[in-house]
Formats: sequence, structure tokens, C-alpha cells
Amino acid sequence: MNRTTVFLAFILLASTTFADAISIKGTITNLENGTPIPGAMITEKGTTNSSVSDSEGKYKIIVSSESAMLMISSSGFTTEEIRVGQKQVIDVKMTPESMILIEVADEVELDLDAEMEQTFVRASKKENKAVMGTSYAPMASYEMADYVTPEGYATILENEFLKAVKNPLSTFSIDVDVASYANIRRFINNGQKPPIDAVRIEEMINYFNYEYAQPKDDDPFSINMEMASCPWNQAHKLVHIGLQGKDIPTDNLPPSNLVFLIDVSGSMQSQQKLPLLKSAFKMLVEKMRDEDRVAIVVYAGAAGMVLPSTAGSKKNVIMDALDKLTAGGSTAGGAGIKLAYDVALENFVKDGNNRIILATDGDFNIGASSNAEMERLIENKRDEGVFLTVVGFGMGNYKDDKMEILADKGNGNYAYIDNMQEAKKVFVSEFGGTLFTIAKDVKIQVEFNPALVQAYRLIGYENRKLNDEDFNNDKKDAGELGSGHTVTALYEIIPVGVKSEFVNSIDPLKYQKNEIIEEVSSTSKELMTLKFRYKAPDGDKSKLITTTLTNKNKDWKNSSENFRWSAAVAGFGMLLRESEFAQDTDISSVLELAEGAKGADDEGYRSEFIRLVEASQFLASRK
Repeated sequence: MNRTTVFLAFILLASTTFADAISIKGTITNLENGTPIPGAMITEKGTTNSSVSDSEGKYKIIVSSESAMLMISSSGFTTEEIRVGQKQVIDVKMTPESMILIEVADEVELDLDAEMEQTFVRASKKENKAVMGTSYAPMASYEMADYVTPEGYATILENEFLKAVKNPLSTFSIDVDVASYANIRRFINNGQKPPIDAVRIEEMINYFNYEYAQPKDDDPFSINMEMASCPWNQAHKLVHIGLQGKDIPTDNLPPSNLVFLIDVSGSMQSQQKLPLLKSAFKMLVEKMRDEDRVAIVVYAGAAGMVLPSTAGSKKNVIMDALDKLTAGGSTAGGAGIKLAYDVALENFVKDGNNRIILATDGDFNIGASSNAEMERLIENKRDEGVFLTVVGFGMGNYKDDKMEILADKGNGNYAYIDNMQEAKKVFVSEFGGTLFTIAKDVKIQVEFNPALVQAYRLIGYENRKLNDEDFNNDKKDAGELGSGHTVTALYEIIPVGVKSEFVNSIDPLKYQKNEIIEEVSSTSKELMTLKFRYKAPDGDKSKLITTTLTNKNKDWKNSSENFRWSAAVAGFGMLLRESEFAQDTDISSVLELAEGAKGADDEGYRSEFIRLVEASQFLASRK
């Protein structure tokens, strides 16, 4: 066969392949009210080929053939499957899971009413009384009992109000983890009330991006502060603190040396675990560049390497290795982590991104399994320059407490993936923030002016609090900030002179005095001083940044979208936690705040939050 014949054959094969491809477009809307659904995931089933609907719910995707099957998914909606056929326009109306909850509740009400009626009839017959024309009161509302779960969650004791005159300093580590929000969403979408300790308010707030200014100087982040009246108590004030990590284009990011550490034990067999995990990691592989490398280590009854470090250009080889993974056996998590660090160090890239990505349900039951053992193991390895990202999957035996510790101690972050849409967010949309650290050991310390601040409360960050002296201690571990990441924190403040049930008086001290420095505090308009410390990813010495916030009177209705959105999420978190500090917060006020601060919402995450709040009305009533 001559070259011309070969070339013509190639052209014929290519033209046949492209002829089979079909371009599909359409609009994704909510069946309940007809509104567009932004951020819906449209995937050609059995492939990594996918698209996402825009802010108007519109999408485009090119599929392989008429026999292709489209899967349309969005959190809070049931997944739809549609065969393409000869259609070139496919509009999809998605059913909200809240509608299913209502239908189930209606069926339950009918069943309960029928049961009550039969009970009434039996009792009436027993007493030989006529029942014709008798009525009874149906159930007016339904309360779902707290979900009793074998899943593992660390106990959270909410931060209380502290008097500024006795406790002028508030010190904590930043937290870029977002696992709690995705996990809460999973519970609510399943018609269950989340366990109280599954609700970490700072992770709910930090799940969303905020419109903060990019850094202008050499520092890796900008600092943004705002103060207004508190939406759930007009006599109080709310302070909004926002960090914006420098957004580094993917092409400018350093080369990556990644190790996928994958749990293939028997507990990972369900559809929402290993099968979802493999699809999620394929998305990440598609994002990898030629200069990046990945190895795959697995663990079950024992740990082993199924793929040596392989160039990102060999995507088919990496995906084939993922496809061959199956679940079975017990869980030697400790051995897997040790092997993954060994592999990462063997392929260490100087000035690169050296990282292990651990994917598991957290159920370590053989080897180094206690929280303390795992913590020591990770702490001993992190100083060698390998970072750790933890990605949780599944439900039922999910061990959130162990995975949070691993990410915290491993200089990394922690996410939870419950569907392909979340996988895209973690591994594609926020690729840089998830995998590339631009600052480590980031700490915040706030000093409040007691002449203006009677008491304050940090909302969330309970397991990120530090001792005041830890702020200047460069040996003390703290949180990491990724490329493009935003971190937000809220303080509720009780001004001086405002009476509050949260501030109790104590007897005067006998041996010392709590004095305000009059010449500074009482004449200053500064409400607080904000200090930040951070290190470069490979650095040992921290850098200090200091700024102040001036006291102002501004109503929350005149505040920024950033301020109102974070307040809405915090309010919802307090309701889920049944917090004593929720005050005048209820579902209606949360929805008012959120709907007024949704903004452009191109990816649909804020619209999803609003649907989640609405769906929560069908769960347990607030106690």
C-alpha cells in the first residue's frame, strides 16, 4: 500500500469519525418553576466528555454518535438520562429533590391519617359509639427525627461571646476546607437532617467564592474588611474579613508530582464511592499537563503501587490504571499513607508541587488507625515538602473526623465529593486552589478596642483556634492558602453600652485591674487591629501584615453582596446547629439575605444553596 493510499484511508476514517459526532445544545430548567439551572453537569455517559450549563441554563456539547446517552445532574435535582437519537436540541426539565420530599411527606400524611382514622373507628366500635360524621385533626406539621448515624464527627463546642476587656485577642488558623458544606448538602438532598457536629460553619461560608480584589503587591493575598449591622440582631455589628489568594494561571503553575492514594477496601464498593471516585479522578487527569506526573497507590488488606510515576501526556495509561481498580478487603490506611509518601519523595520535584491526594471514606481499621497515630504519621512527613489533599466519598460509615485531622496535619485541604458536579468543582474549576499552595501556616490575630467593643464572637473556626502566643511562633502549624482561594471569617460584635443576654457581669478582681488605655482606646475610632502571618510554601520564617478597621454605622441592607451572602450562609449554619446564638435568624430571613445577594452566579452554586435552604424546610423544625 503506497503513501497516497494510506493518506486517503486516514482521511476517510477521520471524516467518518467526525461525521458520527453530533453537536447538541439546549436549556436546563427547573420543572417546578421554569427557572434556568446554571452549573448543571451534562456528561456523555461512559466518557469524560462533559459540559456545564451557563447562567441562563444553556449548554452545548459534542457527542460521539446518535446512540450516545446524556446524563444531566445538578445537586438538589434528580439525575436525568436521555438518549440523543437524531435530536440536535435537547431541553431538559429537572425535578427538584425537594418536590420528591413533598410527595413523600404527602404520602406519609395520607398513611398516617388513614391509620389515625382506623384507630378512631376501632376505638369507637369498641365503645359502641356511632362514627358517622365524626372528624379528627390531621397532623399539622412533620418533624424528622435527628439522624442517628454511625459516621464519625468530632464534637464541636460553639464559640461564645468573650469580653474584649478581658480577652482582647482572638487568634486562629485559616481554613480552606469545604467538605462540611458538600456533606451537609448530601444529607439534606437525602431527606435527612445533618448531625449537628457535621456542620462546620466556616467551611459552609468558604465553599463559595467572593468578589474580593486580587493582590496588587508581592504578597500572595489581599485583605478585605467590612462592617455593618448584624442581620439577626440590629443592636449588634457584624465584621466580615476576606482573604483573596493570588490567582495564578494554570500555565504558570509549577510542575506537579502527584500520588493518587486510593482506598479500594470492601467499604468502597458502593456506587457513590469507588465508581464515582474513578470518574472524578479522570477529570483531574484530563486537566494535567505534559510536565505533570502521577503515580497511583492503593490500599485494602495491604498497600501496593499499581502505577509508577507517569507523565501527564500519557493520559490513556493513567485512565486505564484507574479503570482496573476494584474494591475488596480490609483497610490498611496507615501502610498506604507510608507507601504514598515514599513514592512522592522518590519522584520529588524541586520547586514543584509535590502532593498526595488521598481518596477514601475514612474507615481505617488496620494498621495505624487511631487519630493520634495517623496524626503523628502525617506530622512526621509534612516537613519533607509533600503536601496532602484529602477527598472524601460515600456515606453510612463515613469518618469525617479522621479525614479532617489528616488534611489539617498534612499541610493540605479537605473536600467531600458526592456527585460529578462537585468533582468538577474540586478538580477542574478550582484546580489551582485545590492542588497548588501559595502560602502556608497562615494565621490571623485580631485585637479589639474595648472602648468600642463590649464583647465579640468568632463564628465558626472552633477547631482552628490557636493560643495567642502561637501567633508569633513559627513552629506552630496553621492553614494553607491555594491559588485563587478565598477565605472568609465573621465576627459578631456587641458594642459598648448595648445590653445583652450573652454578656454576664463578674465581681471586681481583688489583686489586679482590667483597665482600658484611655489615651489610646477611648479617643481612637479603630474598632480593631487585624494581623496576619504567613510563610512561603517552602519557607520557614513568617511574614507579618497589619491593618485596622474603623468603626462605622452602616445598615446591613447597604452592605456588599459578599457581606450579605456570607451572613446568609452563617445564619443557615446556625439554624442547622440549633445554635443558641441564632437570635432572630429563621429560614425566611436566610432566604431574604441569600436571594438579595446571589449576584451573577454563573456556576449556579448560590442558586443551589437557596434550593438547599428551601428543601430544609421539609426536615426537622428548629427546636
